[in-house]
Amino acid sequence: MGLRHSQGRPQNNIIVSSLKVLFWLASLCFCWIVVFDLAVKSSTKKRLMELGVSEEHAHRLADDANMDAIKRMTVDQVAKKVGLETGDDELENIMGIIREQMASRKRSRSGRITISRKSILDDDIPQGEDRFNVLNHFLVPHHELVPVDQEEAQLAPWDMLQTDFDGSSRLAKELLPKVLITDPAIQAIKEVEESNNSELPAGWLTNRVVKIVRYSRSAGSSTAFRLIVEST
Repeated sequence: MGLRHSQGRPQNNIIVSSLKVLFWLASLCFCWIVVFDLAVKSSTKKRLMELGVSEEHAHRLADDANMDAIKRMTVDQVAKKVGLETGDDELENIMGIIREQMASRKRSRSGRITISRKSILDDDIPQGEDRFNVLNHFLVPHHELVPVDQEEAQLAPWDMLQTDFDGSSRLAKELLPKVLITDPAIQAIKEVEESNNSELPAGWLTNRVVKIVRYSRSAGSSTAFRLIVEST
């Protein structure tokens, strides 16, 4: 009997310790809730006073209610909360402030504008010198469109000429790393070229080669070539 009694003591101690920890956590949560409620009440009261409500009435309105709850109150609910009679001038002043806050909230909601691609008109898009050119940014390396008649000469160091089954030679540009035609730098080149030549056919930029020169203070300059494609 004495052995069983001694074995039960550690279990009882564990239970007591667990209950103490739970009680401490519950007390901590309760303290945080009280502090949060006080902070909300204090901020609501301060806001009401800034809007013109007297300190006494602001204190009563902010009791167990935030600004959103106050805005939803009826005249009778506000009158009961602040202890005023219906038709009192002070009550009318408070209700006028609440109505003004509700109206301003509706105005702010209606003033929000969601811009979609379809809703943007051509007149709203900056043109010419007012439009930002990504190639002018100092972090973007130099991009240059290689003329078609110079592609073979500029790619000669990489020995990209291949012989087809019919014996003719061609430049295997498909071996180059790819860059999408939707790339901002490529789009900037496209706009410049099309502004200088309005007779370019549709899809003229696909399968063209672009030369990219990167400058570095430590490594000097490095040159790379990319093939412009519509999709990967």
